[in-house]
Formats: sequence, C-alpha cells, structure tokens
Amino acid sequence: MSETLAKYIPEHAVKPVFDLIVANQVHLKIVNERQTRHGDYRRGPSGKHEITVNASLNKYRFLITLIHEIAHLVAFEKFGRNIKPHGNEWKFTFQRLMIPFIRPEIFPGQILPLLARHFKNPSASSDTDTTLSLALKQYDKDNDKNYVFEIPYGSVFRIKNGKIFKKLAVRTKRFECIEISSGKTYLFNPNAEVELINVQ
Repeated sequence: MSETLAKYIPEHAVKPVFDLIVANQVHLKIVNERQTRHGDYRRGPSGKHEITVNASLNKYRFLITLIHEIAHLVAFEKFGRNIKPHGNEWKFTFQRLMIPFIRPEIFPGQILPLLARHFKNPSASSDTDTTLSLALKQYDKDNDKNYVFEIPYGSVFRIKNGKIFKKLAVRTKRFECIEISSGKTYLFNPNAEVELINVQ
C-alpha cells in the first residue's frame, strides 16, 4: 500500500498517511476522475470505511483530499453520525489531521502560507478558496487550461458538460455569464476551468 501511495502523494507524507489509513482501517480506492468531486468517504454496509480519491489529482491536491476524507471518518467516529458533514467537528478534525503535513518537506514554499490561511477555517472544498485552488492547479499535469477570471469579457467558452456561455460581468467575487442556448444567467467562481471558443 505504501508503494502505491508514493505514486500519488509527496514522499515525506507517505509514512504518516499510511499510518492514518492503518489506524482508521480505511479501504482506499483510487479511481478514474469524476467531474463532481475529488474524493469521498462512506461507511459500507459491512461497516468498512471506504474512501475514494481521483487518480488524476496532482500529489498536493491528492494529499489534501485524502486527509479531508479521513477527517470525515474520524469526526463521525469521535462525535457521532449526527454531525454536519462539513460542520465545526469536521473542521476541527481536518485542521488537526492536516497541520502535521503543512511543512516544507511536503508542500512547495509558495503554497505553505496559503494552506496555513486556509486551515484557519477550512471549507468543504479547497476549490472555493480561489487563491489556494489556483496555486494547486499549477502542479496539475494538464496545465494548459483557461480559467473564467482570465478570459476577456464577451468571450464565449465551453464547460466540461458541453454547455456554452458568454462572459458578461464581474459580481463581487464571481463572474456573471449567460448560457448561449437558454439565455439564462449563471455565476462562476473565478477558478472555473473553461475551454475558450473562437467565434467567427
């Protein structure tokens, strides 16, 4: 198992993560990419703790996602099943589990202060922390993506589900875009990955 982990997370994180997996009796499944989530935790019918994580994540996002899911398991075991999935008990647990990994032997120096800030009050997804999300995306294998914040106003773009939009304006922290086919307006986070379309 530790040899497999070494392919997906930073070298200095392998032993402590392996120890967490063993201590919490986790059945870890590394799966092909799902568009809607980086990972998830569930307790199987047999009572076995199952965690899945997308294989396509870069090693830093993989580590954060795996610890995020282990935090669900630990919080449920410690505080009971009636807690909110991303409530205070989970946040406390995620912070406690993640802090030992926020060090220069594991994460690049430029990401460390962003992680420290994020983990003062972690959110349900690191993707909602735009600064951290963009910093982590620099380490993706496929790094030739466009983000909605960087394309010009009036640009037409496609998202992963095939829908086509036109970028209109910025509203506080998100971008207002109109779906071409329906005329409906949607708000996009700045770090939404898009495919720019050249309209003739």
